[in-house]
Amino acid sequence: MVLTSGFAFAEEKVLILGGEKGWPMFQSNSNVTYGKGRFGYTSIELAKNSRKVTGTTDMLLNFEGSNIRDVSNNYTVVKNDMIRMENSVMGHYCGLSRGNGKGITLKGNPGTIFGTEGNPGTFAIEFWIKPSIAENGEIIFSWNSSRTVNDYILYQMIQVAFVNSRIEWSFRNVFDAYVKDKGEITLTSYSTIVPDKWSHHVLMFDEETGLLEYRIDGKTEDIKYLTTTGHERGTIYQPSLGLANNITICPSFTGSIDDFRILHSLPSEANKSSRDDESLQSLSKEKYDSYKVQGGKFETQPTYLVSGARIEELSVIENIPAQTEIRYYIRTGENFYNWTDTYPEWKPVTPGKEIKDVTGKYFQLAAELYPDGDGKKSPSITEIKIKYFEPPLPLAPTRVKAVAGDGYVDLSWNYSLDDTTEGYYVYYGTRPGEYLGTDSSNGTSPVKVGNVNSFRVNGLKNGAIYYFAVAAYSKMDSRIVGNFSDEVYARPKRNR
Repeated sequence: MVLTSGFAFAEEKVLILGGEKGWPMFQSNSNVTYGKGRFGYTSIELAKNSRKVTGTTDMLLNFEGSNIRDVSNNYTVVKNDMIRMENSVMGHYCGLSRGNGKGITLKGNPGTIFGTEGNPGTFAIEFWIKPSIAENGEIIFSWNSSRTVNDYILYQMIQVAFVNSRIEWSFRNVFDAYVKDKGEITLTSYSTIVPDKWSHHVLMFDEETGLLEYRIDGKTEDIKYLTTTGHERGTIYQPSLGLANNITICPSFTGSIDDFRILHSLPSEANKSSRDDESLQSLSKEKYDSYKVQGGKFETQPTYLVSGARIEELSVIENIPAQTEIRYYIRTGENFYNWTDTYPEWKPVTPGKEIKDVTGKYFQLAAELYPDGDGKKSPSITEIKIKYFEPPLPLAPTRVKAVAGDGYVDLSWNYSLDDTTEGYYVYYGTRPGEYLGTDSSNGTSPVKVGNVNSFRVNGLKNGAIYYFAVAAYSKMDSRIVGNFSDEVYARPKRNR
């Protein structure tokens, strides 16, 4: 027991979240996930900035499920020789290709870009890669088909491959009426590709402008206007895909790949309304960072303590890499049913420092996690200990007696020996241990009777058996109620 001002002989208690006990279900959370924390326990950390399926997603391989598949359900895996690995750049898992000439082959459903003959319109292909060796001729993506023009069969190809430590996108006979260079279009990265380092790649075609653009990590590497003038103005050479055929990812690539995505649109960070805006740079940065720059947050469920409980201190086991941060907040109240996002007010607290003026029957904890400025590092929380004090519960009264009368029961008891007692509640019901009675004209159970040691419970049914218990309530707050007394029973009867 601990003696503390305003809480005479209050009891110190500790509530633990995480650690050995594991984490409870949160009331809300955004951009956070579970990870590996200290001592092998589960931690809370920022979720990776992985892609999501949207209305314009044609295909998405994120490697998160136990089976490697297109999570948009638009493509079917025909064969696969890739394996899932941790240490991804987005999400928890990535794909590992071993350069054995197999990779993963998928067949598109009708309506998909590579599962349908004709003009796909605006499209984009994007992915993250971390090559192991980046050798010449390694292929990241391949599609082959053919189409007939004036009774002449044109062989078609789209291929993404390494050439002299750079990435080269090749399109052959893909754009209708484009005959220059025998119908072949090539975009090549200006930057060299560094082994064992993640980089983001996206190829975009805009059917409204004819712009074919290649970016690495948000930076433009190469562009071509597929128009009759070779510039913004002119008739656009639209794409025209031939017979539906399978696509193959990483058929001869050694390294890791993540979030391979095909879109029926331009990525949101490259839409036309913001393409020439200076804010595009910061927008693109967030899209390609491992962690979202705005961070993440979670809120626990409101947790019951007792009336008058006081939060005293927060202690945590956490990991805070350079430039990252975690902020903690607590709020309390006697009833959580009327709580909103902003009421009661959240109070910022600092682990290891005394918390003042935070009391209530229910409490809720929130934490905000922020990555470093480069969006590459995440803080994590392994365990949170909330130290709080409970006000003393008044002792139960003793020697409770029940004497039945005509439609009533007289109860009597010895006063509680606890000088913190302000008065008593009488509990009653028709089953042992279940004090849910409603019959009494004094009111439903429990009945607040004040600082007395006897009470008549009126309005009861003759012939019915009733069970009773008495509990003391505190001078500090009548909602602070002690334990029940021993149970007694009586059966009201008509006097003869």
